[in-house]
Amino acid sequence: QTRLVQSGGGSVQPGGSLRLSCVAEGVMFDIHDGAWYRQAPGKQRELVAVITTDYKTNYDDSVKGRFTITRDNADNAIYLQMNRLKPEDTAVYFCTRQLPGEKSPRAWGQGTQVTVSS
Repeated sequence: QTRLVQSGGGSVQPGGSLRLSCVAEGVMFDIHDGAWYRQAPGKQRELVAVITTDYKTNYDDSVKGRFTITRDNADNAIYLQMNRLKPEDTAVYFCTRQLPGEKSPRAWGQGTQVTVSS
């Protein structure tokens, strides 16, 4: 059985930092593109950041310069470092894996809450 297991997240004040982790179990992450999505209350799920198998990255404009997506194939994981957090970053964050060229993710993590509030 394969799954993506997320950890990290929590509550932080504006301007603070958090790091999310996503470990793949039962499948090799290194052949997949990895991504982070988020969904805020009452809003549609949105793509936050992507990292390809050859380490190319792409970010939503709202997080550019503040968030960094990385991968460590030795850990079979991807990460999202979130700095200078804003209240509008509050959401449930999900990681995904997707084979290159596919139109949609093959698997989703369980989701983790990130709350930015003073």
